[in-house]
Amino acid sequence: MTPDQYCQQRTSASGSSFYYSFMFLPPEQRRAITALYAFCREVDDVVDEVSEDRVARLKLDWWRHQIAMAHGAADPSPAGESPHPVTRALVPAIEAFSLPRQPFDEIIDGMQMDLDYNRYETFADLRLYCHRVAGAVGLLSARIFGYTNPATLDYADGLGIALQLTNIVRDVAEDARRNRIYLPLEDLARFGVLEEDLIARRDSEAMHALVTFQIDRAEQHYADALALLPPEDRRSQRTGLIMAAIYRTLLSEIRAGGAMVLTERTSLTPLRKLWIAWKTARAR
Repeated sequence: MTPDQYCQQRTSASGSSFYYSFMFLPPEQRRAITALYAFCREVDDVVDEVSEDRVARLKLDWWRHQIAMAHGAADPSPAGESPHPVTRALVPAIEAFSLPRQPFDEIIDGMQMDLDYNRYETFADLRLYCHRVAGAVGLLSARIFGYTNPATLDYADGLGIALQLTNIVRDVAEDARRNRIYLPLEDLARFGVLEEDLIARRDSEAMHALVTFQIDRAEQHYADALALLPPEDRRSQRTGLIMAAIYRTLLSEIRAGGAMVLTERTSLTPLRKLWIAWKTARAR
């Protein structure tokens, strides 16, 4: 299996909405964004699947070294190991699209935050997390898609944050089962919802109001991000616009269903995602 095939397998097997937005890219860009997404899956799995904290931290440090290797800033593994398939797939992408090292390191920093924290007191704290795990991905993605106006990078960061806020709303129950609460504790207090309510999946009108507030916040972030996208770069950035369309549709479905994220997990069918992707690509 080639590095590109490995990354493609990781991307398609995840069933992510990102897969549907990649379909409309030219081959070189599609290979690069697929390698980036596979990297994100690898480091995310470290946090989600490695139960021992010390081992997870060692694995994240190992990925930091892999990224340094991919940027030519470090020698091959001291243990004499071959670079990971994702690392090998990233090298041509880094070279072709001048992808800087810092956002890759920020993504790993964000994953490490999941080892350091399972609660966020304020939205400012949560926003830093969202920037690292998603905004940094947006910055790298924008470079792969191509842009002419530097303001497009601000759009890409903001869009990444909006996408992550959508994930947080959708996954409230699943995250609570792992004893992770991403809804800011200041918001829980404001709406009279207890941490124990999320963990025990106790639904209430207060919970619905809290989730509706989070949906409104995410929608505002989409609006703010899209307002930053220069007209001359809208065509090149259509992959991000496809993602925004899919995720905003998901938010609308959650709202229409009564914001009942503790008892229901809203999702879109593959056919509907494909339709949204095609329609959005045609409109830009």
